[in-house]
Amino acid sequence: MISLADLQRRIEAGELSPDAALAQSLAAIETREKDVRAFVRYDKAAKAQASGPLRGIAVGIKDIIDTANMPTEMGSEIYRGWQPRSDAPVVMMLKRAGATVIGKTTTTAFASRDPTVTLNPHNPSHSPGGSSSGSAAAVGAGMIPLALGTQTGGSVIRPAAYCGTAAIKPSFRMLPTVGVKCYSWALDTVGLFGSRAEDLARGLLAMTGRTEFSGIVAANAPRIGVVRQEFAGAVEPAAEQGLQAAIKATEKAGASVQIIDLPEAVQEAWRIHPIIQDFEAHRALAWEFDERHDEIAPMLRASLDATVGLTPREYDDARRIARRGRRELNELFEGFDVLLTYSAPGTAPAKELATTGDPRYNRLWTLMGNPCVNVPVLKVGGLPIGVQVIARFGNDPGALAAAWFLEDALAKSG
Repeated sequence: MISLADLQRRIEAGELSPDAALAQSLAAIETREKDVRAFVRYDKAAKAQASGPLRGIAVGIKDIIDTANMPTEMGSEIYRGWQPRSDAPVVMMLKRAGATVIGKTTTTAFASRDPTVTLNPHNPSHSPGGSSSGSAAAVGAGMIPLALGTQTGGSVIRPAAYCGTAAIKPSFRMLPTVGVKCYSWALDTVGLFGSRAEDLARGLLAMTGRTEFSGIVAANAPRIGVVRQEFAGAVEPAAEQGLQAAIKATEKAGASVQIIDLPEAVQEAWRIHPIIQDFEAHRALAWEFDERHDEIAPMLRASLDATVGLTPREYDDARRIARRGRRELNELFEGFDVLLTYSAPGTAPAKELATTGDPRYNRLWTLMGNPCVNVPVLKVGGLPIGVQVIARFGNDPGALAAAWFLEDALAKSG
């Protein structure tokens, strides 16, 4: 993979020009794109900006995020050729930091579940995950150092795990979702893909100007609570193997690790996530559902058809349960710096299964709004396995520092 941090250091030292850095990504796209199919489109004539912390950095933008110079098609025939007038605020944050938007990456239709044409960069017969399929695959294939995705259930962390990249789903609303096609306004979260935790920290620092992302280093002996989320169902042996490897490496590096159960209210919040997601999706996609129903991708259409009867009372009850879960989860962090759990139920599913995988180990944390970081741990059968590091709401720097600690611990133990 291409490291954003390494590129920045070389550019700042005068060893590499922004144009040369951008040319590396363009060359890598030319080499790998035909095998991975991560992009809906990309700009072969893209130029680097001359200033800004992200000058020379090629960024991929998930194709549900508005861009003024490229169509935003949302993975749907309904929006084929649709050209927004302006860039989404999150795109402008990147441009103002000096980044070059190199292209639009594939997304499942409206960031739901119908698979894209994108292939897993580690094995083309497997899924890259979704819904941020192209962003995860483009970074995982070493084409670009940074990409934007979104998560409503598990659409940043899970594809990152399948494609072997680092990724962060930040605290809810840290990054604006204005100009991003809405699926669920209480859940949709913009996230970043990069090669490792330091890249994510540098990307967020440049985009947000938040000084807390400056000077992040690996955490020192963090207190880690391991949550297996048994209520979410069983995992494949490969996922458990990854979690065990992470536990072993962090303990050896000096962390205190404790297996814990989540409070009942938090477990109940996991159950009601789909109610909030589906109720809001019916409002967010009301025009498409009423006016272009038969053109909605099949799996999404079936899901919307099946949930049309959700009531405001069910939705309001679910929101109350979510609020209670957030309070209890916040109290849990009195005793731990971060939580550690699976990023996905196992390795990437075979492409022939026509699934982007299951978000059941991600959806709780999206609903809770906590920052989550995927850390690649190992490969099983040539396919990556990741774990996710979760911090208290608002403590995104702490999540990244603990992820960095885990990366270092795994490197030493490997």
